[in-house]
Amino acid sequence: MNRINSRLAENKKILSIYFTAGYPTLTDTVPIIQELEKCGVDMVEIGLPFSDPLADGPTIQESSTLALANGMTTALLFEQLKNIRESVQIPLLLMGYFNPIYQYGIEAFCKQCNAIGIDGLILPDLPLKEYQEHYKDIFESNNLKNIFLITPQTSIDRIHEIDLISDSFIYMVSSSSVTGKSEGFGENEKQYFKRISDLHLKNPQIIGFGINSKEAFGKAIQHQKGAIIGSAFVQFMRGNQINKIKNFINTIL
Repeated sequence: MNRINSRLAENKKILSIYFTAGYPTLTDTVPIIQELEKCGVDMVEIGLPFSDPLADGPTIQESSTLALANGMTTALLFEQLKNIRESVQIPLLLMGYFNPIYQYGIEAFCKQCNAIGIDGLILPDLPLKEYQEHYKDIFESNNLKNIFLITPQTSIDRIHEIDLISDSFIYMVSSSSVTGKSEGFGENEKQYFKRISDLHLKNPQIIGFGINSKEAFGKAIQHQKGAIIGSAFVQFMRGNQINKIKNFINTIL
């Protein structure tokens, strides 16, 4: 069984952490993953830095720019991660934009993911139809789960369509803004979380965007399986504080 599905089957709420590969320094990628697992994080999303990250707010945009300036590339990331499964057991996902993966070669990229033990991909700009028609077989043959996103504006029909083709979890974007929103969750978000829960989808949902505190995490997991913290963790890592990651996680759990 894919490690994502095994973790989702556990009777617990999920904390997933996103960070940008190659940030704050080029060699931090593996140590950050290892430390996150030690601190009790359930899944890690490794961001592929991209020069034009349209869905990301300023914090992740800045980290992506700096990671690229540090010299991070897709090939280098694969090299850094080639032995990751010797020390890390939790699910690992790569999150990024489709263009760099297309440039690398979809099949070659997926084979590399499979070889090093990546469990899933989150590609917000890969259309559902395009995935079904051209890439689904490649992903599945390499034991990769493709994670689709929904937003408060996603229609019920579309949500059910995504649920039908999905086979792990659905990434539930908390709002229509870019990453890094810091106002917390109001009544609209809470109603949205409950509305999706009441659909009783076959795939659990994990909420991302705007989760930066214990309070926000608690609201996110009230109706859903888990939550993803990205911008708040990336901002914390600006000070290259790998040895203080436990302090950050303790503020959430």
